[in-house]
Amino acid sequence: MSNHIFSEQVVFPVLNSINNYSERNAFCINELFYTYETLGQYISKIRKAIIDREFDKTNVGLVVNDDIATYASIFALWLEGKCYVPLHPDQPLDRCLDILEQVGTSLILDSSEKTRYSKDVVLLTKILAYEENCLRVDDTFSDDELAYILFTSGSTGIPKGVMITRENVGVFMDSFWKTGIEINEYDRCLQCFDLTFDVSVQSYLVALTRGACVYTVPHGQIKYVYASGLIEDHKLTFGAMAPSMLRYMKPYFNEIDATSLKTCILTAEACPLSLMEDWYECAVNTEIYDFYGPTEATIYCTYYKLTKGGENKSLNGIISIGLPMENVTAIILDENKNIVSLGEKGELCVAGGQVTKGYWNNPQRNLESFFEKEIDKNVLRFYHTGDLCYQASDGNIMYSGRLDNQAKIQGFRVELGEIEFHARTFLKNKNAVAIAFDNEANLTEIALFIESETFDPKDLQNYMRSKMPSYMIPTKLFFEPIFPLNTNDKIDRNKLKRLIQ
Repeated sequence: MSNHIFSEQVVFPVLNSINNYSERNAFCINELFYTYETLGQYISKIRKAIIDREFDKTNVGLVVNDDIATYASIFALWLEGKCYVPLHPDQPLDRCLDILEQVGTSLILDSSEKTRYSKDVVLLTKILAYEENCLRVDDTFSDDELAYILFTSGSTGIPKGVMITRENVGVFMDSFWKTGIEINEYDRCLQCFDLTFDVSVQSYLVALTRGACVYTVPHGQIKYVYASGLIEDHKLTFGAMAPSMLRYMKPYFNEIDATSLKTCILTAEACPLSLMEDWYECAVNTEIYDFYGPTEATIYCTYYKLTKGGENKSLNGIISIGLPMENVTAIILDENKNIVSLGEKGELCVAGGQVTKGYWNNPQRNLESFFEKEIDKNVLRFYHTGDLCYQASDGNIMYSGRLDNQAKIQGFRVELGEIEFHARTFLKNKNAVAIAFDNEANLTEIALFIESETFDPKDLQNYMRSKMPSYMIPTKLFFEPIFPLNTNDKIDRNKLKRLIQ
């Protein structure tokens, strides 16, 4: 693998697109088109402003609005060897300030009309004027340096930052193209994920490195409605989506014209086979892939290509997560870290150039989450995914559920312990248990059980909204005077779950 894989797989291809396809559209944002020439101008003026700041730290906060300035900021930072730390404009300010304090930055790029951060640390990117091209490449930056830090849910109530290096991103792009998926300058690609979520990186990079156009879903829109409108109105050819989005779209499959879609990736959560079979009836010309991967392994690390009208591997109605990508080593281990036999369940663990260096300033979590193991006389560093899987005789990996106290909500990985932490803090350490459950539409929601007599939960709900993103707020609350215990004198979560109606 090259010492400059990030430049080879990301920087040079995007700059080539700007140079070779200057008059073609790079983005469609809120029904406005922006050419590659315009993208290059935005990158240039933001990069020049960063240089003028003489900012000597690596990590930079980035308010991730849905606009051309925000996407250009990412590339301006990367050209300067900087790392972006996404800050969602609609998430609680306290949470964003905690993230900024953790990474120790004193610079925030913000394209908002009015920033909610201290003006002495903010660079307002929307009002900058373009002066000259500033797209030169600096080859002195190491692939070992950080490209972005994504903060995910943390069981202690404090978000934890996953550090993704330039090498991680470059290796991922190399792995992605080796799946056989092809994109060119004539493709029109959906980007429906928040920039705080790692699939967004695939959604914009795959398009921009091939000269294609990225079609985004603006903040505040109903995603499945807007995305289906983009697919139909703009004849999109490629897109990655979460199965939950398709579940919302399903009642309208017979009304949606998705015949333009050539390739569709389903990702971010377990993918039901029956849903895919229904989607085939709508997206009749589409090759469908199921991609799997934790943030710690840089977006995706395994994939499965479905066969329309043929036999597709599934377990309990959930599609196989398939084979490891080109630069990934995947093993399944028992409790003693021994590799299990084919067909035997264990924890999926992954290694390779896509696996993160670890969590930002969190040595204890790093010790728990990563380990070394010798495979074929090579010592590899593995990540514990926490996913229960087994490997079929043909090598495909079958997903069987979580081993730990986590859930996937709208594609986001949520630590149920974080919800419990904030609830207990407000309730002055009354007992609280968060439980994930599937509703009638097979979408995952959170129920919160409180060991207490009934009370008005309005203040508790307002407090949780001030501490957590909206997708983490429980949709159902239950009060139990005394929690049931199991034979080990632990709270019987299974009994509580059966109380959810």
